[in-house]
Amino acid sequence: MSDAISKVFDQNSATREDAKRAAAVAAAIELIAARVASPTVKQSQLADEMDNLSRYADQIQQALNKK
Repeated sequence: MSDAISKVFDQNSATREDAKRAAAVAAAIELIAARVASPTVKQSQLADEMDNLSRYADQIQQALNKK
């Protein structure tokens, strides 16, 4: 996890649920960063991906909660 993401996680880990959400958001940001790092990605794609951040985090949380 990047230092910036770690700081967000540390600052938002007041409760177990907060920690889970912070981890899901951090994972989603890492995925977005990897996706938009490609030289063929248009600038507008970053904005589109960031608009989907909450949805991605929701999906990651749901996947983690499945047993």
